Amino acid sequence: MSDRATLTVVIPIYNEQENLPELFRRLRAVFDQLTDLDCSVLYIDDGSRDESMRLMVEQNRQDARFRVAELSRNFGHQPALTAGLMLADADAVVLMDGDMQDPPELIPELVICWRQGADVVRAVRRDRAERGLKRIGFELFYKIIDWISDFPLPNQTGIFGLLSRQAVNELNRMPEKNRFLPGLRAWIGFDQRTVFYDRQLRAAGEPKQNIWRLVRYAMDGFLSFSYKPLRLMFGAGVIVSLCGFVLAVSFVLKRLLGYETAPTGFTTLITVVLFLGGVQLMAMGLLGEYLGRIYDEVKRRPMYIIKQVHGDPRGHDSRNSIAVPEHHGQTA
Repeated sequence: MSDRATLTVVIPIYNEQENLPELFRRLRAVFDQLTDLDCSVLYIDDGSRDESMRLMVEQNRQDARFRVAELSRNFGHQPALTAGLMLADADAVVLMDGDMQDPPELIPELVICWRQGADVVRAVRRDRAERGLKRIGFELFYKIIDWISDFPLPNQTGIFGLLSRQAVNELNRMPEKNRFLPGLRAWIGFDQRTVFYDRQLRAAGEPKQNIWRLVRYAMDGFLSFSYKPLRLMFGAGVIVSLCGFVLAVSFVLKRLLGYETAPTGFTTLITVVLFLGGVQLMAMGLLGEYLGRIYDEVKRRPMYIIKQVHGDPRGHDSRNSIAVPEHHGQTA
């Protein structure tokens, strides 16, 4: 085994057949620059239904540094990343997406910060290529999470970045199921540094994250690091109660002083009832979101199941040397 430091790039893949050939070429070019590191790639196939799995296995045959862990079905982006963190045993681990919105050419800059002592190197978007409603939605998400979070979270950061071995070990100690990795990465502390880049559009193919998955991801970010929604709902309840009390007192005084003899109108009554009912339903829905996450945690189901692993952690020819976490699957 080599005594050189090791680097593993973890990439979750879901139906990325259009991007895999170019991603393969660009990553190999980056590895050619990092001559003092033993570099490898760990693809996490998250239940792809196109030709992605075949292409990744073919890449592994061409270059043993490109490994593939095949999940038994589609578990989602964050569980796939978690599987990659559990399997990666390198001195440094880079997380990135497979659509090349995260440019592989930035990896050497991340490595430089790591060599200077950083445990967490965040790739922060200086600008992003999305336009229209999608861009507005992303901007709104970061503004809300910055305001709502009880813990300061870096703005305009996704999963793209580098983690030292110690940082990876600490993330792997966290058993929670509803994960928001950018927040967890900030929460663990250590020496954290920033590298800026311009985020591009997808190189090819259609986005795999639909609006509902993005909303779910946003909710995980909001609720994983803040009790403020509960406090806001409690505050809303107090304000509504005070308004109701003041309104009731005013009606009583009007009746006692003889200013109002006719019964109150139906419109006022139905408006108040609907308003109070809406507030109560929102409060119940918010409690349900927190309760649903508690339910997910107490079931203690694994976040992912590994069906098969192709490749060796150090890029050798053996295909039986990746240790898979207990009860999560098997190697091949």
